[in-house]
Amino acid sequence: MNEKTGQVSILLIYTGGTIGMVQNQETGRLEPFHFPCLLQQIPEVREVGCAIETVQFDQPLDSADMGPESWACLARLIADHYAAYDGFVVLHGTDTMAYTASALSFMLENLSKPVILTGSQLPLGMLRTDGKENLLTALEIAAAREGEFPLIEEVCIFFENDLMRGNRTSKTGADNFNAFHSYNYPALAHAGVTIHYNRPHLYRPILRKPLKPHFQLDTNVALLKLFPGISPRYVETVLGMEGLKGVVLETYGSGNAPSGEWFVKLIREAVKKEIVVVNITQCQTGSVEMQRYETGLHLQENGVISGYDSTTEAAITKLMFLFGLGLTPSEVKEYMQCALAGEMSVPR
Repeated sequence: MNEKTGQVSILLIYTGGTIGMVQNQETGRLEPFHFPCLLQQIPEVREVGCAIETVQFDQPLDSADMGPESWACLARLIADHYAAYDGFVVLHGTDTMAYTASALSFMLENLSKPVILTGSQLPLGMLRTDGKENLLTALEIAAAREGEFPLIEEVCIFFENDLMRGNRTSKTGADNFNAFHSYNYPALAHAGVTIHYNRPHLYRPILRKPLKPHFQLDTNVALLKLFPGISPRYVETVLGMEGLKGVVLETYGSGNAPSGEWFVKLIREAVKKEIVVVNITQCQTGSVEMQRYETGLHLQENGVISGYDSTTEAAITKLMFLFGLGLTPSEVKEYMQCALAGEMSVPR
């Protein structure tokens, strides 16, 4: 709480992205503008009913340039200010927002305060911008309390009308305002005339422990998406990358892959090299069940593990996080099949 006003205190972090862009009158291109000017575009912020302070990256980044170093910077920023604020709202470009949200959900161990990522498809200065409502609602959600605790105690994405668990969310639209969806987990809240919270699906820590931030990520991972006609040379090149430790294998349907001996052999050889291969589905909804069909069972029998209903973003960042902890391949395999931050549903 803000000691002077008694209000909930929120730190607003600007990393870059469309929401903070302005059109260059000479070139017509969108360029970042000075962050304090952003709040001048939305005087309604004063009506949210919380104490808001702001901080920005030294150099605002297009979300295409956000990655492990930026995630570590953001995690450190939140950790350094964790005791002083009741919640955090992160303004972020949309293209990689789901990757950042997924990474932060693992990096901010024992998180018990809201970290809400949001942004916009149109800059604030444009007439039909979605940025204004996204920001105002994200701030209101971050400030929401239930008794002595925040109502939201996890990393989330708010976009258009829905609050979604960050590590369950993917960007699905390039030019629609409802650009994000959480297909395998219900929305945590829906903002209409009022904000309706889906309380049974909100994360609640069993024990509230001190925040334990992590800043090291290992990028020796790869994504291998299957497609009809995929060549042995292509798969061999990906699996033969120097220093490779983990692979997210995007398969068909419920976890199926080509049954050709060349493919199974390459997967088997990778697993023997202690490369962790995680099977997730290319489908937007549903979960991997490798035992359902013979083509999936071949993968399971050769050491491929299930990522269940993980998103690509969650599976990739989780591998980076676990290897960044210095765990052995067998330990990474074990943790990849456990939900660390509500990122997947594991059958009982």
